[in-house]
Amino acid sequence: MNSEIMSKYAEIAFGFLKAFTVGGLICMIAQVVINYTDLTAGKILVIFMVSGIVLQGLGLYQYLVEFAGAGATVPISGFGYLLANGAIQGAQKGLFGAITGSFSAASAGISAAIVFSFVMALIFRSRSKKN
Repeated sequence: MNSEIMSKYAEIAFGFLKAFTVGGLICMIAQVVINYTDLTAGKILVIFMVSGIVLQGLGLYQYLVEFAGAGATVPISGFGYLLANGAIQGAQKGLFGAITGSFSAASAGISAAIVFSFVMALIFRSRSKKN
């Protein structure tokens, strides 16, 4: 094979490796928190989302996104990053832009969650969990 093609495949494989490593580390940290604390799942989700907001507010999460791509944007901390990034970009347009920037940045993900939840509710029937 051509060395240029092999180089391209190696670059793609390295991108996957970085994404899975960073995403796996974020999930590993969450699992350690679950195993060794009495925090509820909701509190852990909030902690991770707020950590993404704080890290992006400090300008640090962007470096992680540039390095790992989806490995940093897919976990819930990536949603916090998305909200903070939208607010930061919207703030350039004024106070109203800072408030609405988060919503416009996250609108596609929130819309998809609503649509897919509705479709699943039509397909499956919910019932109470038996203890």
